[in-house]
Amino acid sequence: MGKSVLILHSHLPLVRHPEHETFLEERWLFEAISETYLPLLRVMRRLDEENIPFPMAMCFSPTLAFMLQDAFLLERYGHFLDRNVELGERELERTKDDPRVNALARMYFERYTTDREELDSLYNGNILRGFERFARKGSIELLATAATHAFLPNYRNYPEVISSQVELGVESHSRYFGVAPRGFWLPECGYYEGLDRVIADTGLDYFVSSAHGVLFGDPSPRTGTYAPVRTPAGIAAFPRDVYTATWVWSSEQGYPADPVYRDFYRDIGYDLPLDYVGSYIHDEQVRIDTGFKYHAITGPTDEKDYYDIEEGRRRAREHAYDFYSRQREHSVRLGEVLPAEPVITSPFDTELFGHWWFEGPIWLEQLFRVAHEERAAGRSDEFEMTTPGAYLEAFGTVETVSPAFSSWGSGGYAEVWMDGSNDWIYRHTHQAIERMAELVIRFPDESGLKERALNQAAREVLLAMASDWPFIMNARTVVTYAERRVKEHLYNFTRIYEALSQRNMGTEWLTWLEKKHPVFPNLDYRRMKLSNNEVLRDLL
Repeated sequence: MGKSVLILHSHLPLVRHPEHETFLEERWLFEAISETYLPLLRVMRRLDEENIPFPMAMCFSPTLAFMLQDAFLLERYGHFLDRNVELGERELERTKDDPRVNALARMYFERYTTDREELDSLYNGNILRGFERFARKGSIELLATAATHAFLPNYRNYPEVISSQVELGVESHSRYFGVAPRGFWLPECGYYEGLDRVIADTGLDYFVSSAHGVLFGDPSPRTGTYAPVRTPAGIAAFPRDVYTATWVWSSEQGYPADPVYRDFYRDIGYDLPLDYVGSYIHDEQVRIDTGFKYHAITGPTDEKDYYDIEEGRRRAREHAYDFYSRQREHSVRLGEVLPAEPVITSPFDTELFGHWWFEGPIWLEQLFRVAHEERAAGRSDEFEMTTPGAYLEAFGTVETVSPAFSSWGSGGYAEVWMDGSNDWIYRHTHQAIERMAELVIRFPDESGLKERALNQAAREVLLAMASDWPFIMNARTVVTYAERRVKEHLYNFTRIYEALSQRNMGTEWLTWLEKKHPVFPNLDYRRMKLSNNEVLRDLL
């Protein structure tokens, strides 16, 4: 007995820079397409052709969904593929005398060549069509998420803006996929008391919660994290299971740490001479990952073994069987003591599968194959994989719980998105929100150029709220870029605010900005109104 729910959350911030001929951070998108999204679609096609079910839930943030069908970025992605195919040809020649490395070079060459063919022939420049197809067939269930993936608890003083993030996210989902979503992914699983009402008001059925958000709720549920609970707003919350998730996501104890798997960090962009890789790195002088990685993890040593493709596949199969078996055994034990049909909810960042964990898509495919084989052989003990929506239809909820403030970030609350490295953001984004509300009061029903400017002002505020920027600052990775992006969006908003205040809004710069950040084309600035009397008194 029992169920397993797998949820893949897909998100990238808007990384689109037409003002530059090439831009390094756009590679985040290109690598994700080649290493995660196209491989996942291949997995789905293979399983579908063999009539093997692969029930899971997926979420695509509006900014990522926009980029996956944006003609400008897909054209640049095509150039990225062309360079990698060219590098693959050179690598086949360079490694021809070493069969082990040559086999790996051929794998990469064939992968990038296939990427190019599929982008044009299967998806016509819109990768979302592949996922939409499987959603329409009922193979996967698609969730919505907030417009710019803002960490919502840090904006709880502006409930109308929270509503705008949620509603715009749901509307964007419906526009990209042609169907209304049933579930909602809380960015970073960030929850605060009352957020369930905002989500329920959009007509959604459920959202995904951190484990302790439900465990520390009022009252603490008898089902722990192994059944959805009904919140006071009447919407279901599926709590994340930390126990089984650790087997997959942990880079130290989880499956991805296995020494036979491909090493993420060893890349020819750092290993080979600059005069050889110069055309395939950044500005021909900044060493970066090329995607051509020939070594296995091996262990905590610089003396890495070469990666064995078939050994990696075999181990992924073993780990898929291990995951399924251990989840099934865990579910059987839970079913003996819980007052509800147990469900193990396992949410992960989608890019774990393929980008960070090269064998991740293979593992996923084998997981569904194992589940199908075990069920066909009568060895499943009525344990099966399903989707959140299907579980709710079959079993509903048995307890009402008011979840607690929480996130799935380090520490479990808000410290990742508000600490000494990034707390300066919020005095500026909060001021921009209040100034945007002021603009709505002063210009309640504009059209033409002013309406365009006001819509763009709202767009810049929403983009400045993205959770990615404080996360990057906290992680101390590409901090300069994150800081610049926050300041850029705030500058753009302030420039529009001042131009409207001085009644001298020009068209040239505004048109350029609209073309640079064309996400949310149907955004209505009037969404950004506030009803808080104290805030309004200050504005007026």
